[in-house]
Amino acid sequence: MHKAAQSDFINIRLIHSLGTESISLPCLQRWGRINRIDNHQSLAYLPVTTLLTDNTQRQTGKQCRLYILLLDTSTNHLIVIIMSSHDVIKIGTCSWKYDSWRGLIYPEKGQINYLQEYSRHYKTVEIDQWFWSLFKGDTAVLPKKEIVREYARSVPDDFTFCIKIPNSLTLTHHYNKNKKVALIPNPHFLSTELMKRFLESIEPLAGHLGPLVFQFEYLNKQKMLSITKFFDHLGSFARQLPEGFDYCVEIRNSNYLNAKYFDFLTGNNLHHVFLQGYYMPSIFDLYEKHTTKIDNLAVIRLHGPDRQGIEKLTGKDWSKIVAPKDHDINKLTEMISKITSRRIQTYLYVNNHFEGSAPRSITRIEKRLL
Repeated sequence: MHKAAQSDFINIRLIHSLGTESISLPCLQRWGRINRIDNHQSLAYLPVTTLLTDNTQRQTGKQCRLYILLLDTSTNHLIVIIMSSHDVIKIGTCSWKYDSWRGLIYPEKGQINYLQEYSRHYKTVEIDQWFWSLFKGDTAVLPKKEIVREYARSVPDDFTFCIKIPNSLTLTHHYNKNKKVALIPNPHFLSTELMKRFLESIEPLAGHLGPLVFQFEYLNKQKMLSITKFFDHLGSFARQLPEGFDYCVEIRNSNYLNAKYFDFLTGNNLHHVFLQGYYMPSIFDLYEKHTTKIDNLAVIRLHGPDRQGIEKLTGKDWSKIVAPKDHDINKLTEMISKITSRRIQTYLYVNNHFEGSAPRSITRIEKRLL
C-alpha cells in the first residue's frame, strides 16, 4: 500500500470511466491483503473497484489489475491497493505427493518435504486424505494434530488449503457394494458435534484455510428420499455451523442442480463446487445457466470422465498428458475470465485424472489465461 500519487488519481479517473461497484470486506479479507483492516479504525473502505481487462492489455500479455481504494480518515490520504488478477484466482492440484512429479515440480533425487516443495510452485492445494474417515463399528477418524501442524509449518503465509470434509459427516450410510445387503445408517451424518471436533483438529491451519468442501456421493432414493429432504438435513446443519469459514457443497446428483438448489446454497451461506467429470453435466453450461447465483466464491474441480481408463493409459505415472482436453481447457478459461471479471475469488483444482498429469494441465491452463 502507498499514498496516492498523481498517477494513482489518473487510475481512479479511469476506474470511474469504466464504472464502479462495491466489494464486501469478507472478500478483501479472503484475498489476504488487508487482514488487519478492522484494527485500523481510521481506514474507510471506498466502494470503488474494477478489473482492467481492455484489449490492449490482452494483446500485450500484461496481467489484469484490480484497484482497491481505502481512505485514511486520520490523514485524508488515499490508499491504493493494486492487485494482479492472479490474486483473484488460485490454482493448484488435488493432493500433492506423487513421485512421478519428480522432474516436473520436485527434484529428481533425494529426500524432500513434498508439500514444502509443492508450495514453491503453487499457492493452494486440495487435501483429500482426511476425507476417508468412516470405518467399521461407526468409527470416525479425524486429522492428527501433529500432521496438521507439520502441514502448517511446510507452507508460506499466503498458501491456502482446500479441505474435503471427512466423509463420516457426508455419508448417509456406510459404503456397501453388495446391493443385496441392507444399508447401514451412518450415525455421524451431518453431526454438528463431529464437525466441531473436526474444526478443532485443523486449528493449526488457521490463516491457511480456504474452501471446506462437503462432498456428497450419489444419493439414490434409499439414501435420500428427495431433494427436499436433502435441503432439510443440510439446511439444519448449515445454520449451526460457526462463521468465519468458506463452506462449499459438491453433489453427484445432476437432477439436484436447479435454481432451487442454488437459491438454497445462497440462503444458507454455502457455495457450489463445479465438478467436471464423474458423469456430471458440463460445468460450463451449468455456470452459464446459473451465473447470477454465483457470488463471493467459486470452486472448480477438474476430474476426468473415466478414472479407470486413464489409470490404464498412464500406469499411474502422472508425468505426461495422455488424454488432452483442449476443448475443455478453452471453455474453462472463458469461464474463469467471466468469473474473475466479477471480482469473485476463484479456486481451481486439477486432478491427475483430468488429462494424465495435473502439473502439465495447469501449465496448459495458465498459458491460455494470459
